[in-house]
Amino acid sequence: METTTPLWNNDDELFKIAKKELFVALVGDILDTLGYHHQFLPPNIKPLDTNFVLIGRAMPVLEADVFEESVENTKNPLMKKPFGIMFEALDDLKKNEVYICTGSSPRYALWGGLMSTRAIKLGAAGAILDGYSRDTNEVLHLNFPTFSFGGYAQDQGPRGKVIDYRVPIEIKGTKINPGDIIYGDRDGVLIVPKEVETKAFMGAIEKARGEQLVKKALEEGMSTVDAFNKFGIM
Repeated sequence: METTTPLWNNDDELFKIAKKELFVALVGDILDTLGYHHQFLPPNIKPLDTNFVLIGRAMPVLEADVFEESVENTKNPLMKKPFGIMFEALDDLKKNEVYICTGSSPRYALWGGLMSTRAIKLGAAGAILDGYSRDTNEVLHLNFPTFSFGGYAQDQGPRGKVIDYRVPIEIKGTKINPGDIIYGDRDGVLIVPKEVETKAFMGAIEKARGEQLVKKALEEGMSTVDAFNKFGIM
């Protein structure tokens, strides 16, 4: 697969092409061919609505378990602050960014309705939680693409704090750096590293357009063997 001049000039154009012509599995296939074999997040991270499609730049957030909302006898001033620096992290979201959070045990929700409202105002693309979300009806009403283990109402207030953001994180062995592209739909969430994003999406666009030729050939009666031999796609 050869990399030619990108068919987009900026993120808005790329993300529009991805939503119109591509799907997550296709880009994942291209990453496989590039030698990036561990880019999908675990399959239990699912969209709250199966119609949600999310694509944007990673804004990684690191969470940690705690056992009181505010601790007085502490060596760490952050322990005195409810939610840690979660509000600062949320307020730092930029257009087309994805709030992606990990680090805690799945004892409480990491995202909710008011957070979604603020994220929408800031132009964020969605939220990915390595854990639960809550306020599901409100999130669905807002139509804010949110991927999590599902709905669970227990609050993070006395149970978790954000301890850092815009730092590298990992989710089950998949590394997420600030600015990586995150692409998610009902079949999974894919991390596309910045260093190969052009190759990955150019290859996916090429394959998607080729698949239309394969589909037409199959509809006209060509065998799968002949189709693969001719187009190299299946």
